[in-house]
Amino acid sequence: MTDNPLLHRPQPLFIDGAWRAPEDSHPIAVVDPSSGQTLAEVAGAGPADVTAAVTAAHGAFPGWRRMPAGGRGAYLSAFAEGLRKRAPELVDLQMRNSGKPRAEAEIDVGDAVVTFDYYAGLANDLEAREGSPVALPDAGFQGKTRFEPLGVAAMIVPWNFPLVTSAWKIAPALAAGCTIVLKTSEYTPLIELAYGDMALEAGLPPGVLNLLTGAGVTGAAMTRDPRVGKLSFTGSNAVGSKVMAAAAARCIPVSLELGGKSPIVVFEDADLDLAADCVAAGIFFNCGQMCSATSRLLVHDRVAGELLDRLVERARALKVGSPFEEATEMGPQTTRPQYEKVLECFGRAKAEGAACLAGGEALQRGGGFFVAPTLYADVPLDSFLWHEEIFGPVLAARTFKNEAEAVELANDSAYGLVATVVSQDVARAERVAAQIEAGHIWINSPQVIFPQTAWGGFKASGIGRELGPWGLNAFLGVKHISLRRSGPP
Repeated sequence: MTDNPLLHRPQPLFIDGAWRAPEDSHPIAVVDPSSGQTLAEVAGAGPADVTAAVTAAHGAFPGWRRMPAGGRGAYLSAFAEGLRKRAPELVDLQMRNSGKPRAEAEIDVGDAVVTFDYYAGLANDLEAREGSPVALPDAGFQGKTRFEPLGVAAMIVPWNFPLVTSAWKIAPALAAGCTIVLKTSEYTPLIELAYGDMALEAGLPPGVLNLLTGAGVTGAAMTRDPRVGKLSFTGSNAVGSKVMAAAAARCIPVSLELGGKSPIVVFEDADLDLAADCVAAGIFFNCGQMCSATSRLLVHDRVAGELLDRLVERARALKVGSPFEEATEMGPQTTRPQYEKVLECFGRAKAEGAACLAGGEALQRGGGFFVAPTLYADVPLDSFLWHEEIFGPVLAARTFKNEAEAVELANDSAYGLVATVVSQDVARAERVAAQIEAGHIWINSPQVIFPQTAWGGFKASGIGRELGPWGLNAFLGVKHISLRRSGPP
């Protein structure tokens, strides 16, 4: 695809059902991480544009919340169809701006489609939940519950999975009856703007969905607007703490999906081919730029040598390059700052004397942000490699001798997002999974995510859950009605 229409956005703000240019433009360069060259330029929103977007969402809320939930679900189905229709352009844009290999970009678009389809179904079911009876101990009273939308939802999404993380927020919020102001990442600002095209195509009421480009100043203005009733953020812990502080200042609900330093535990009875598949996918998919990356490998000492040999072979054989090159398996880091951070980590690891079995260096690929798939062994427990989220294809490995030690090491983290356990003894795998402090755990599987499953973590990995019915509930408040009966029970 030589010319993608999604790259051209002279009016990049979607506010109150119409495209417009920012009142006070803040230029953003859209970069191809495979070359380091600018793909396009887009204007970023300023504070006045944020005010306009929140005003539109606030004005649209009363009508949207009153619409029957089944009617809202029909709009979600239209968004799913819009994504399907635009799939070639969306995949191409993910490859160009995010550096994702084609297979990964196609997974992203598919995930967004099924998310809208899923919440269209939940919206249809929401009406049946209204007025749900609650048994009370006094027969003279009748109890009922209603589920009310929280109002204007301000959303800030990251650059590592654009389109996907936004679908996880937009779909349940619209199903719940909330209106939305969403800011795209300044590094991948274009792909979510396709939702504005779909809104117009579907006839979504003006003001229900508003889309802003912009950097941190734009997001900060969104979080401070007193008309916002819910904050939803996915990204780093450093920024997440600021979003949480803004929510705390007004005591409003907040959802935070933050970082991770997740373990993958491989027992001595594991199928080592399967284990190698799970380990490689957990750290090299999306070039390791996943909050859910299983970046800490815990392997039983009886099979450690054999598994590490397989992983070294895989890391060295992995084809790294532009997503438009045939057979590319891993693309570049998506942003220059992230690329520089990973290179800094390589330098720190070398200074620590870390045992690097593979990688640990930049790759020269036409000026792009490429790094080698990297594996460190025998990583000390006090090393930054063990505790800090790197957000790159960097694996830290240690051995363990028994189940208790494996659990202890798995939980040796400030984070608690995900984990993987590989063992042919399913009872043991489930026993270990029950003890690991994480929000989602896979057993004998790569990281397959279904919209029906919960997503979120414990400890410093965030607050709340996305996906599943929990994602819908995140945008709903519970209202209880207690009715005193006028006559005999």
